[in-house]
Amino acid sequence: MYHSMKIAGLDRKLPLCPLNEKLQIGAFVMFGDAELTVACADALLKKAPEFDYIITAEAKGIPLAHEMSRQSGKKYFVARKKPKLYMTGVFDVIVNSITTEGEQHLYLDTAEAEMMKGKRVIIVDDVISTGESLKAVEKLIEMAEVDYAGALAVLAEGDAANRKDIIYLEKLPLFDAEGNVL
Repeated sequence: MYHSMKIAGLDRKLPLCPLNEKLQIGAFVMFGDAELTVACADALLKKAPEFDYIITAEAKGIPLAHEMSRQSGKKYFVARKKPKLYMTGVFDVIVNSITTEGEQHLYLDTAEAEMMKGKRVIIVDDVISTGESLKAVEKLIEMAEVDYAGALAVLAEGDAANRKDIIYLEKLPLFDAEGNVL
């Protein structure tokens, strides 16, 4: 089963994936879809508030952040799922995502945090659903003492579409076990 929709002017079919016995989500994956990534980055930049830097959570938001960086000329950062050897120190927050089982962490290099300190930073992601990943990145940039400029996503899933604190391109509904829009 698929959900067909127009995203940044392009037609796409999202496969429906069960979360549990009663609920399915439309799987939105930008990896490998350069045409969609370029179009979404352009559309989001047109809606974005003024910013100095972009940050995203590893991993699905990376192509979008990269393309928004390329188009805007502004640097982007990635909140990593594991600390890396190059990191001089880390800020660490816990995140629970609906698409990944179990407790996870996001880490921000303290050297990158120092670069962002006092600057206007936007958070970008492919989909905002429960908002847990967004909250985790917000905590990281709060630790970095940045000027939070806003959150942008390609899709707002389910109740996230009712939020007034995010900018998004399209609403992504939730689906019942038979594939009907809830």
